[in-house]
Amino acid sequence: MARIRRERPVLLAAILSALVALAAGMNKWVVLVLLLVMIFTALFNEAPLLKAEPAEPAETGPQAPPSRLPDIAATLAGLDIPVMVLSDDASVLFQNRAAEKAFGEVALGAHISARLRSPGVLDMVRETIATNAPNQIEHSERLPSERVYIVRSAPVEFRADGEPERFFILSFRDISEVRRIDRMRSDFVANASHELRTPLASLRGFIETIQGPAKNDQKAQAQFLNIMLDQTTRMSRLVDDLLSLSRLELKSHIAPDEKVDLVPLLGHVRDSLVPLARDVGVDINLHLPDGKVEVLGDRDELVQVFENLMENACKYGQEGKVVDVRLKNGSGEPVEVSIIDKGPGIPAEHVPRLTERFYRVSIEDSRSKKGTGLGLAIVKHILTRHRARLIVKSEVGKGTVFTVRF
Repeated sequence: MARIRRERPVLLAAILSALVALAAGMNKWVVLVLLLVMIFTALFNEAPLLKAEPAEPAETGPQAPPSRLPDIAATLAGLDIPVMVLSDDASVLFQNRAAEKAFGEVALGAHISARLRSPGVLDMVRETIATNAPNQIEHSERLPSERVYIVRSAPVEFRADGEPERFFILSFRDISEVRRIDRMRSDFVANASHELRTPLASLRGFIETIQGPAKNDQKAQAQFLNIMLDQTTRMSRLVDDLLSLSRLELKSHIAPDEKVDLVPLLGHVRDSLVPLARDVGVDINLHLPDGKVEVLGDRDELVQVFENLMENACKYGQEGKVVDVRLKNGSGEPVEVSIIDKGPGIPAEHVPRLTERFYRVSIEDSRSKKGTGLGLAIVKHILTRHRARLIVKSEVGKGTVFTVRF
């Protein structure tokens, strides 16, 4: 039925042709046979199927070569120096683990200025991108501790079939230790020459006196030799403090990771200073909580800190006759150790400079008490390494409080 409906025009045309032939006088049997042939042909003869010719493959242009960035990233990931890969617009395409550790993680695709804000580094990167030539500068990071880097930017270009691919490598070579050693050497020479000049001049004068006018004066020689011994002892303490300070500076960026219980430590320091406190007429009173109070630190260095602070409190606050040491460990609050004396106090203008090398509120008072002027500088460097703070509060006539806050 579907085919009859489809071939209806052909069938109608065949019937009309047969009627016309009959009207024209043709033999009816011939007309009938021709009509049947036409109907059969229309209904049962399938139209020839045209074989579809295979489609011609579409012409495609040359395929772009794969990016070389994964190869670069895989190579730089194994380096132990901070390295970043930048694009033509100074966006970060990759950073290795050393870079994440040194500068923090940067979102890939972000501009380099999102992490490094140094105008010198940013100008160097722009110049390298513009000129396609390597550059380097010296760059310093202040936090969490001072670090010095040689920062180098250099282009890396790959040429293959098609467009060249260009990246920029930003590398950081840490020269902090070199700079610190250079500064330590120059500071040591400058400080030692300044501080040793006076005792050396005294020694020379006494030696010349013993060799000359007091050559035969046994009493004067004994007196001069005692003074010379004091001067040489002072020089020895000075050199020891300078070397201790230099060693602390070399490792100031390495935070200690051992747990130290401050309760027995403060008791040990107090016991070691009892003879000195007895000589100057001072009592050291400890106010400690029950149980452990632990902080991350180096035990020997913390002993040095509290020995220095308690000794200073005994020497310079001896007029108050009492030194109180209080350890506070409140819940949710930082651990604090306060050393309190009832001495003459420190004028406000001197407090900010107490931790400077060789700074003394009273030079004569310091030297008479055999101070080198380096004790609080050593305390400051140790606490910096421990990520702790030294807080000084003083009121003239009422005393001074040195607080170590962890």
